[in-house]
Amino acid sequence: MSVSQGYGQFCPVAMTSQILTARWTPLILRELLCGSSRFGDLRKGLPRLSQSLLTKRLEELYDSNIINKKALASGGYEYHLTKSGEKLRPIIEMMGIWGAENLMHNLTKDERDPDLLFWDIRRTVDSSVLDNKKHFVAQFDVSGLSQTKRFRWLVSKNGETDLCYRDPGYDVNLTINSSLKSLVNVWVGEQSLPSALTKKDIRLEGSGKDKALFKKWFVLSPFANKKTQERLSVNQK
Repeated sequence: MSVSQGYGQFCPVAMTSQILTARWTPLILRELLCGSSRFGDLRKGLPRLSQSLLTKRLEELYDSNIINKKALASGGYEYHLTKSGEKLRPIIEMMGIWGAENLMHNLTKDERDPDLLFWDIRRTVDSSVLDNKKHFVAQFDVSGLSQTKRFRWLVSKNGETDLCYRDPGYDVNLTINSSLKSLVNVWVGEQSLPSALTKKDIRLEGSGKDKALFKKWFVLSPFANKKTQERLSVNQK
């Protein structure tokens, strides 16, 4: 990164900040640390980031030896963290933990991004719970959103789960009805799932068995889990 973009100091904090405080860079690192490696997948986790700026930030990370890239036969690249980039994991994780502990209760309507929510849900689903089903389809019906964003489908098959933005055409096993606010609050740990179900902030439609399975395959944000553990630890003292 050029001197004109930095602080002009040799301090390691300043030099690291030149990279990590660039707009969107910590979120790109979050996506890479969560396993996204292709340009399209990175964009699914960062839907409000333009293609041109994502390309620029990836080049900056490559020039800083934080990521490497591998050309694909089909075109484009795969991006992976280098050993140096992997060492940033605890920094990004601590940013998430601090935010979960201190900022989640102040979420604005604009910050409740449904695209990020469902991409996050998809990659944390415990597919092993659904291995014995040929197809398992969960339909999310989120009230208050436009018709193009209201419905999302998770399709689990052979231990893998895909996120569908259009009706995949399979029978739906379970429908999850909720407002975006309630679903986000549960996801980030501001409300427990049992509480949301009891209060009917989240309502399930399906067989008793499939409703019970929901509590097993619907794995919350890793930051919500850590936050919940901290709360339990405090309450037990």
